[in-house]
Amino acid sequence: MEILAFGVQADEKPLLEKSFAGHHEVHCLDVFLNEDTALIAAGHEAISTSVNCGLGHRVLQTLAVGGTQLVAQRSTGFNNIDLEVAERLGMTVARVSYYSPYSVAEFAWTLGMAVNRRIVRAATRTRDFDFRLDGLMGRDMHGRTAGVLGTGKIGEAFTRIAHGFGMRLLGWDVAENPACVELGMKYVPKDQLLAESDLISLHVPLMPQTQRLIDAAALRAMKDDAILVNSSRGGLIDTKALVAELREGRFTGVGLDVYEAEAGLFFLDKSLEAIEDDTLARLVTFPNVLVTSHQAYYTEDAVGQIVDATVKNVLDYTAGRRSDNVLVPRS
Repeated sequence: MEILAFGVQADEKPLLEKSFAGHHEVHCLDVFLNEDTALIAAGHEAISTSVNCGLGHRVLQTLAVGGTQLVAQRSTGFNNIDLEVAERLGMTVARVSYYSPYSVAEFAWTLGMAVNRRIVRAATRTRDFDFRLDGLMGRDMHGRTAGVLGTGKIGEAFTRIAHGFGMRLLGWDVAENPACVELGMKYVPKDQLLAESDLISLHVPLMPQTQRLIDAAALRAMKDDAILVNSSRGGLIDTKALVAELREGRFTGVGLDVYEAEAGLFFLDKSLEAIEDDTLARLVTFPNVLVTSHQAYYTEDAVGQIVDATVKNVLDYTAGRRSDNVLVPRS
C-alpha cells in the first residue's frame, strides 16, 4: 500500500521514508491537504496529514470518493479534522497522542526568555556593530510568578523548568496534576492566575470550550508588564484583542509560536508575497513581540516519535488493530 503524506517538511521526509521502509511505500508531498489539493489523494487508501492541513466536510467527501479510508494525522491536535463527517463517511482517523513534551515546553521557555531579555533586538543590533544596551534591560525570573494554563504533560514539563528558575507557581486546569502540586504549584481560578502572573504560558488543547480562552477581558486582567507565551494553538488567543492591547503599550513581551489564522501561511515561504492578513502584519511590527512558525515540536526527538507513531497507526489499521491513537475507529 502506498501512503500519501501531505505537508511534509524537508527534515521530516527522510525520517518518514526510513520508518515506513519494509512496511509500506510512502510518497511525501510538501503541499498541504485542502480543497484544492484533495484530488491528489485519489486512489490512495491511506493518507497522512499535518496539523495545518484542512480536513473539513468538502475535503473529506473528496477523499472518500477517491477511496481514502485512513487519515493518519502527524500531530496530537486534531481540531483541523471534522471527526463527525469522517465517521459518517466510514473513515478511520488516528493521531499521535504522545510525543516528547520537552520539545514544546523548552521552546515555550525559549520564547519567554527571548522576549524578556530582548534577544532578537540585541542580535539585530550587533550585526550592525551597535553594542549599546539601551532598551535591552530584562528581568530575573527567580522569585517571580509563572502562570501555567493547562498542566498536562507539556504544562508539567514547563512547570518543572519554572521551578528550576525558583518561581512561584500558579496553575489552572480542569484537574490538578499531582506532580505539579508536589513542585509547589497552587491551582487558582483563571482570573487570579492572569492577575498575579508575571509570565503566562498556554498549554491547553483547542476545543470549543477553550476557543479564545485569552480574550479581551482576559488580556485586560493581566499585568501591564506581563509576558504571554503561546506554543499550543493559535485559536486560544483573540489576536485582534491582543493587538489592541499592544497598541496601548502593554506587556513586556509576547512570544507566539502559533497563530489563529496560520493555515495557508505557516510552513510556507511567503517572503515575496503581500500578506493580506492585516492582523498578523501588524502583530509582527511590535518590538516586544516574537512570532515563530509553529516549530515548538520540531526536534529530532519529537519528530522521530511522531513518525514512529504514525507508522504504527498505519500498521494497526492494516492489521485491524485499535489503539489509543484512534479518534474514529474503522467501521
